[in-house]
Amino acid sequence: MTQSHPRISKAVIPAAGLGTRFLPATKATPKEMLPVVDKPAIQYVVEEAVSAGLDDVLMITGRNKRPLEDHFDRNYELESALGKKGDAERLAKVQESSDLATMHYVRQGDPRGLGHAVLCAAPHVGREPFAVLLGDDLIDPRDPLLQRMIEIQERHGGSVIALMEVAPEQIHLYGCAAVEATAEADVVRVTGLVEKPDPADAPSGYAVIGRYVLDPHIFDILRKTEPGRGGEIQLTDALQQLTEDEKVGGPVHGVVFKGRRYDTGDRGDYLRAIVRLACEREDLGPDFRTWLRSYVAEEMQQR
Repeated sequence: MTQSHPRISKAVIPAAGLGTRFLPATKATPKEMLPVVDKPAIQYVVEEAVSAGLDDVLMITGRNKRPLEDHFDRNYELESALGKKGDAERLAKVQESSDLATMHYVRQGDPRGLGHAVLCAAPHVGREPFAVLLGDDLIDPRDPLLQRMIEIQERHGGSVIALMEVAPEQIHLYGCAAVEATAEADVVRVTGLVEKPDPADAPSGYAVIGRYVLDPHIFDILRKTEPGRGGEIQLTDALQQLTEDEKVGGPVHGVVFKGRRYDTGDRGDYLRAIVRLACEREDLGPDFRTWLRSYVAEEMQQR
């Protein structure tokens, strides 16, 4: 008989990073607020959490991140102006972000790494399992990764991390998992983790991407975790301890993701994400694709 585990209702979104790869654009604007077509990247992430049934969202912020709170709050002056103009379409778009979820915010203070950012969520989360969504990773809504991860966690308990197979020369950019196969093709048992290994030392080609469903025992471990790679408290190091002793917080499973993912933390991938999502929009796609084909053809002729 399959054991039942507590239903997950809370999502944590770390958003305290400085966004240095996008300077000077992020000097005064949080990187999470950079638009992907006509919505800030962070709204896609909140929408993903809500689609998975998580309507209690805690955002871990830092200095200069006030625009994140403003975006998910009501803007009565703007709403009133749009209402008076009879612009119902834009009014609905403005109100959509403030109606998405119950939003909470806490400041990280010192930028001490992802593990420390997750630890800041402990008072809000309590002793419940919870999801962590990194704002740099956008998962296409047609590929319900988070729902699948929640399903696995509720069935097996413990923690679940998202994995994606990457080329050997890219593995040093990610946390990397040692895995064992299970009876389900897209689910593996995680037996070890290492943060940003050299390709020669990588235990597999499976990279950890920015989605986690975590057992609350992770907080107990993070409180004792010493700074690791880069002098920061690494979530990967804490998860490694969970893989070493299943009795502490249950097993660690991985869901192998083969869907559409957009890395908006990288400038090139950010641009590609905008192009892909714009091409697929019903209101923008037809004209944009026509222009894009023409532009590419002209560029090819000139080379």
